[in-house]
Amino acid sequence: MSRESEVITGTARPATVGTLVADLRVLGVDAGMVLMVHSSLSRLGWVAGGARAVVVALLDAVGPEGTVMMPTHSSELSDPAAWQHPPVPEHWWKPIRDEMPAYDPALTPTSHMGSIVECFRHVPGLRRSSHPTVSAAAVGPDAFRLTEGHGLAHGLGESSPQARLYDLDGHILLLGVTHANNTSLHLAERRAAPPDAATTTNSSPVLVDGRREWVTYPDLVDDAGDFDQIGEAFALTGLQRSGQVGAGSALLMRSRDIVDFATAWLSTNRNWPRQ
Repeated sequence: MSRESEVITGTARPATVGTLVADLRVLGVDAGMVLMVHSSLSRLGWVAGGARAVVVALLDAVGPEGTVMMPTHSSELSDPAAWQHPPVPEHWWKPIRDEMPAYDPALTPTSHMGSIVECFRHVPGLRRSSHPTVSAAAVGPDAFRLTEGHGLAHGLGESSPQARLYDLDGHILLLGVTHANNTSLHLAERRAAPPDAATTTNSSPVLVDGRREWVTYPDLVDDAGDFDQIGEAFALTGLQRSGQVGAGSALLMRSRDIVDFATAWLSTNRNWPRQ
């Protein structure tokens, strides 16, 4: 049985733009909201119109006064020496470093982010941040404020769109995914990290004054292994709403609530690797 056949068999009724908007309303998504979405299309059951229908429904749900943002990561724009899924031969590393095209917010596709994100990347008027591996993209009145000034160093830290979402008191929607996919928890990691927490260096091809350069920059050693545990603890606070969108589960919360909770939780509970 094909994957699509399995989805159809497991879906009681097809989701449409209209039913998705209705489900989002019940969950608590309102017009005018600033909303960061993490998603999995396959977890929503069969959707008439697929990823495009989900994108349209999200934009309809927040309306013209609202803003939708999604992570648009492009992990292949990194040092091939660190690639694991799959690794490449060592004699490939130099030509990849020499010739990999520089990050381009308009042209660079997303990596491992799913079809909803890749569809969203093509919405007219979208703005995408400048980080070569952990960018985010947004559409709406707050898109510029969310995506501007995204620095290379510590890309999910204080210069990130996730930090700007926190500043704007925006919301996070987990659509068919868990807190393991919640990129704002990486912001909490950086806020909770002790001064001697282990760091690493990343490198990517970027444009500097219009010329391609291979640049190196520092970052925290990420670890999402305890993010679902944080999510389970956060659920007990009553600060997130849960429901169903299509055939999938969905969670909605304020960015400030989950980031503040996770920062405190990580400070107390994580055994941080040290330098």
